[in-house]
Amino acid sequence: MSKPRKPKGRPISGWLILDKPLDFGSTEAVSKIKWLFKAQKAGHAGTLDPLASGMLPIALGDATKTVPYVMDGRKIYEFAVAWGEERSTDDLEGEVTQSSDARPSEEDIRALLPKYTGVISQVPPQFSAIKIDGNRAYDLAREGETVDIPAREVEVFRLSLLGCTANLAHFEIECGKGTYVRSLARDFGRDLGCFGHIASLRRSFVAPFAEETMVPLAELVALEKIESDEERLEALDAFLIDTGEALSNLPHIAITEDQAHRLKMGNPIILRGRDAPMAEPEAYATSRGKLVAIGEIGEGEFRPKRVFVTA
Repeated sequence: MSKPRKPKGRPISGWLILDKPLDFGSTEAVSKIKWLFKAQKAGHAGTLDPLASGMLPIALGDATKTVPYVMDGRKIYEFAVAWGEERSTDDLEGEVTQSSDARPSEEDIRALLPKYTGVISQVPPQFSAIKIDGNRAYDLAREGETVDIPAREVEVFRLSLLGCTANLAHFEIECGKGTYVRSLARDFGRDLGCFGHIASLRRSFVAPFAEETMVPLAELVALEKIESDEERLEALDAFLIDTGEALSNLPHIAITEDQAHRLKMGNPIILRGRDAPMAEPEAYATSRGKLVAIGEIGEGEFRPKRVFVTA
């Protein structure tokens, strides 16, 4: 029987909070980061379109196990809506499908915002990653098909008008998982009777990562000039954030090395004493500041669901 292939790359783990540039796809960005860091595994938490810039959290190694927790986090975007045209992609990339000479007043725009705050129903764009009968909507749209995408509920926590001119309005939004800003631009334009599409889009926050943790791609690429592999990788690794930072919204317990060993073997550990935590469906455990496991607290035990070897 043949031996299993050894994974290529380094067994490195952590989060790289990339400031993605324009005209660079999310998948392309992940591939570039994986290659730069010589990582065995990489993935991202939340797609950014090529025409969008800003925060793209990229998980390396064992950190990919924590991607769902970041995907569920709140996000903040700054975006501009251009009035007068609706486009097939709901942004600058698409063809004009409807147009109007009408333009909204600032008062009209501000009066509209409460309608789009709270839990709202929205239809994702035709060009989106939504699956329709097993196919991505954007693949069907590129083939010329118009598909019926069902509306979905999303949550908008905050929506502000930052400023506007006759043809353009700038907004900031804080929203939950699954919110399509391109759909907002489309729907704003329809409600205001003037049509609209996204002219610019930048993501500045993905919970729990702060804006100041973002690293421009150019800064990482510049390190390629370091000839020594060891020095170059050491310089790159300095940008990584500990895997456990992705779980800061979950309850946390600190454990001993002996307990960490038991968890890594897949065994539960007993939580004794007056300060033993209450039952929790999900929590994470660390030893000496390093993530060991995500699990469940119940009946005086911490039961591991996912363990981390290289986190």
